[in-house]
This record gives sequence, structure tokens and C-alpha cells, in this order.
Amino acid sequence: MPYDAASQKLNLSAGLASVGVAAVLVVLKLWALWATGALSIAASLADSAMDLFVSAAGLAAIIYAARPADDDHTFGHSAIEDLVSLGQAIFVAASGGLILWVSTERLMSPSVPLAAEGAGIAVMAVSAGLTAALVLWQRRVARLTGNKVVAADMLHYVGDLLPTLGAILALGLSARFGWSRADSVIAIFAAALMLRGALQIGLASWHALMDRAAPADVVQGIAEIAAASPGVRGFHDLRTRTAGARIFVQLHIELDGAQSLEAAHAIARNLKRAIREAYPQADVIIHMDVWQG
Repeated sequence: MPYDAASQKLNLSAGLASVGVAAVLVVLKLWALWATGALSIAASLADSAMDLFVSAAGLAAIIYAARPADDDHTFGHSAIEDLVSLGQAIFVAASGGLILWVSTERLMSPSVPLAAEGAGIAVMAVSAGLTAALVLWQRRVARLTGNKVVAADMLHYVGDLLPTLGAILALGLSARFGWSRADSVIAIFAAALMLRGALQIGLASWHALMDRAAPADVVQGIAEIAAASPGVRGFHDLRTRTAGARIFVQLHIELDGAQSLEAAHAIARNLKRAIREAYPQADVIIHMDVWQG
């Protein structure tokens, strides 16, 4: 979707809301961890602390990536999104690894009773409500603006609801049945999800920084648009790469050499417009060659 002031304002509102909610959750869960000693809350706290870092970095990326191209960055600034995502993945992996180690150690040790489960449940319920409200707002903004950073952050917070609900379950089981070991089991499960998410985010960011081609379905879609474009006799050397939410496309098209230069440029413009209509985040460069027949 083309950048405009209204879209940027919505994206910024989503970024600021994300940072604000993450900060509130960190404070609430710090108190809940101090009151209960529950490792499932520690896992959720680590996740919220990561969220605060991720959200702040995402907000900075939204601001920086929206800057127009300049003499030093002729392709724009969207690659910052991939760099930030790679840092986020490393942080997530470190947090998940620490929670996994501590949870496993406690699971193998004598059972440790939890405390103040009711207060912990109340705090985690408030956390779940705030997270759900943030997800709803981010979903609306992502739908209106098409911003991929907001959409990715929304998916991340959807994933955060699971460890939060898991902490509520662990505290409930401890309070009702005295099953304090459920806390460690749920924390291990939450840590495994964090590590899995870190791997997915890290690989996607690494591939983008290494100029990996756009997904195969996108490349195929561009090829089909080019093949069906009026006036294009053929095409070759279709190349793509990604940077943040943007897709960079280079394409050679073959045209009738007998037509005027103005007609040739009109064909190229129409093709470029068709590609951008299908993929709004695409930056398209088309080279015109003479069709050899």
C-alpha cells in the first residue's frame, strides 16, 4: 500500500500502543513473580521484556523505514526491518534458552510450593486482556495500512497469549490441587515456543539480508503478469530480492523494435503498474529489449 501521512500515523499509533502495553505488562509481571515465585510467570515476564525490546525496535524501524530514499540509500531504508528482526531473534533465543534451563532444573528438583496464586492469576488475567486489546488494534491498523512490521508484531502478541494463559493455568492447578510442578512444565513449553519463533524470525531476517529471492509464489505471480501483459513479446532475467516489507523486482521485457519509443515506454509503464497493483510493496525496474522473433 502506498505510503501516506494517514497510514504512517496509524502505524505509529500501533507502535506506540505496543510499547506502552509491553511496559505495563513488564511491571505487572515483575510484581506477580515477586509475589508467587512461579516460573511460568517468569517465562511470561521474559517474553514481555522481550516484547518491550521488540516493540521499541519495531517502532524505530517503522519510523526509519518510512524515510524516503536519499543519496546514501538509493533503494530506501526498509532493510532496517530485517536487521532489527535478526536482533530480536537472538534476544528471543537467549531468553527462551534461559527459561528452559531454569525450568528443567526446577522440574528435576524437589517440588517448590507457589504462593499468592490468586494475586498472580489476577495479574495474568489483566495481562491477557491488555494483550488481546492490543492485538485487535494492531489487526485493524495492519488491515488499513498493509504495514508488515505491525502485522508481524500482531502475530507475535497473539503468540504471547499462550504463555500468559499457561501461567494462569499453572497457578490455578497449584492453588486447587497443589500441583506446583505444572508451573515448570508449562514454562518449558513456553520456552520451546520462544525458541521455535526465534528460529523462524532469525532465518527469515537472515535470508532477506542475504538478498534471497522473493517467495516462489510471488515470483510466479510476477512472471504470469508479465507474460499476459499486452505488447510484451517475451521476458527474461526476472530477478527479485526482499528488504523488510519491500520487494525489489528487475525484469527484461522483449518488445517489437518497429514500434515507437513512446509506445514501448507505455507498455513498460502498464506492466509496472500491473505488478504494483498486485504487489503494492514492490519496487519495479523494467529493462526494454528488442524482440528477436
